[in-house]
Order: sequence, then structure tokens, then C-alpha cells
Amino acid sequence: MNYEFNMITVALLSVAFVAGLVLGAFYFIALWRTVKRLPDTPSPLRLMLGSFFVRMAVLLPGFYFVMSGGHWERLIMALIGFILMRKLLTRHFGPGVAV
Repeated sequence: MNYEFNMITVALLSVAFVAGLVLGAFYFIALWRTVKRLPDTPSPLRLMLGSFFVRMAVLLPGFYFVMSGGHWERLIMALIGFILMRKLLTRHFGPGVAV
């Protein structure tokens, strides 16, 4: 296997990283909004399950699309972006922050 890092490879890995950031933002903001709505909903279980399936319906194809062609390096970069977004949003919406 030839792993030379040319400009195209770096650009594709950067795009995968940004895609991970976007997927992470979608996932965790949707989770935050779901949790905030739980006390006011008549059916919390339905809200949690519905939110979970919608978030997974976006997240899993997103990661699959990033990894298309079996490029695990892109998946790793997307996962790093996803985890970084989790850290950023946890710091932003952490305990004591009223939204």
C-alpha cells in the first residue's frame, strides 16, 4: 500500500474532518433539544426513541458516505471531528447553561 500524502489526500481528509464536525453538531444539538423537551412532552419514551432513530438515520449514512470506497482513514478523521464537536458543545452547553 502506498500512503503518500499529496494535496488531494490532505484535502479529502480535511473534508472528512469537517463532515465529522457537521455530523457531530447535528447529532448533539438534536440530542440537547430532545432532552430539553422531555419534561413538557406527554410521551417521553416516544420522543426519545423517535429522536434516536432520526439521529441514527442521519449519522450512519453520513459516516458511510464519508468512508465510501473503503477509505478507513476518512472515517477516522470524521470520527475525530465528531468527538471534537462533542467536546466543544459539552463545553458550550455544559452544566449551568440555560438555553
